Amino acid sequence: MGFEYISILPTPDEIKEQFPLAPELAALKAKRDQEIRDVFTGNSDKFLVIVGPCSADREDSVCDYVNRLTKVQEKVKDRLILIPRIYTNKPRTTGDGYKGMVHQPDPEKKPNLYEGIIAIRKLHIRVTEETGLTTADEMLYPENLTYLDDVMSYIAIGARSVENQQHRLVSSGIDVPVGMKNPTSGTLSVMLNAVHAAQHGHEFIYRGWEVKTEGNPLAHTILRGAVNKHDQCLPNYHYEDLKLLHELYCERGLKNPACIIDANHSNSNKQYMEQIRITKEVLHSRRHSAEIKELVKGVMIESYIEPGNQPVGQHCYGKSITDPCLGWTDTERLLYEIADGLA
Repeated sequence: MGFEYISILPTPDEIKEQFPLAPELAALKAKRDQEIRDVFTGNSDKFLVIVGPCSADREDSVCDYVNRLTKVQEKVKDRLILIPRIYTNKPRTTGDGYKGMVHQPDPEKKPNLYEGIIAIRKLHIRVTEETGLTTADEMLYPENLTYLDDVMSYIAIGARSVENQQHRLVSSGIDVPVGMKNPTSGTLSVMLNAVHAAQHGHEFIYRGWEVKTEGNPLAHTILRGAVNKHDQCLPNYHYEDLKLLHELYCERGLKNPACIIDANHSNSNKQYMEQIRITKEVLHSRRHSAEIKELVKGVMIESYIEPGNQPVGQHCYGKSITDPCLGWTDTERLLYEIADGLA
């Protein structure tokens, strides 16, 4: 019973001192952050694609994947901003299974949080250093934010975390866009309440400090589908869903109304190939309605080098060990189709 205290972990300041972000990378990130901010504030009509593995499991294969993304980004830079998913914290519905690189930098070895903290920082920095693309991650543990806050350009709050007070309050002090997913129940008011909380300032306890925030005007919604009481998936990316969300935004008067569509999870019932059809339908809705075009700023796509998924230990290079992902060939084709479909 109780806790076994294993070791004291280094502070974020200690980790940042040991693995600093080079000044030229910090400048690159500032430029990318402004480009992404301009999308959310309406100063840019570029479309965001937050794309990458369900979980970042192996440094080399993740970097290989993002290097492929970089070549596409150069060809579509006038229309798309690609943000690689480097998701190093993995929520688990039952608590079992691979919890992400922060827990297990090697998925086949025992958890080691000290090595994990170092591994996730090195991975995020390496991606930007090699590719010039800055990254997205999920904030599963709010107290871990400051290990990576100087390297990420986008943060997601998951469906099981969006009702949590600490996630909402910490989001209010973040300087980059934070996407609030709808809860697994699908209740839109919960998601919008989270956006409201994140857009306003608060005083609270964070990592042993009393802190004060001014609010994050870039907090926004992510539609990821829902699950009903019979465990059936209910998508919420359709035209009518987007019109309803727009109406709710107007009623609440939130800053910078914006939505990202998660094409996987309960929207696809984890049928990863459906992400292609779902993305194209979202683009059609944007073309059909000026209000939806203004509201929907991008999509999230789970994608890796090889399609599908595999158990830990199977050793198929670049294949997800968590949820199934779109393979690279289909991903590359879809990215070009998204760019063409924005007209």
